[in-house]
Amino acid sequence: MMEPTISRSTELAADPEVVWSIVTDLPNMGDLSPENIGGRWLGDTTGPALGARFRGYNRNDPRKKKWWTRVRVIRCEPGRWFIFDVRSAFGMLVSRWGYEITPTATGCVLTEHWYRVGNAFVRRYLGPVVTGQDDRPAFNAHSIEHTLAAIERLVAQRS
Repeated sequence: MMEPTISRSTELAADPEVVWSIVTDLPNMGDLSPENIGGRWLGDTTGPALGARFRGYNRNDPRKKKWWTRVRVIRCEPGRWFIFDVRSAFGMLVSRWGYEITPTATGCVLTEHWYRVGNAFVRRYLGPVVTGQDDRPAFNAHSIEHTLAAIERLVAQRS
């Protein structure tokens, strides 16, 4: 497995299985992410599993049209790891996202990772046209911080 490009972590006073259920609930990720607005599992899949496919919908500005991506789960270890590859609607690999959950004495540490993968042409030229983001690494750092803060709030509400 490659090293992530950007990672951020937060400590949570929550059972790792609870956190796992939050980060693997891709249809409801739109409630946590500043860019993703949800999606649906594909085929017979109804939840996280190795090889599972998902269609994700994104929008990073309410005035802009949304776009969709193809997702495939590439690592799925309940309560510990959840990593998926993201491909454009045309099938080109554009990114990899992952969640790592590390148990602690008081709950767990949740780390969200973004891996810069895929074609340089897509990242440099097509990505900004589709997503409206010229500086994808800076936007993703902000996005990860936003998502982790939303997960912290959700965990606090559930306790």
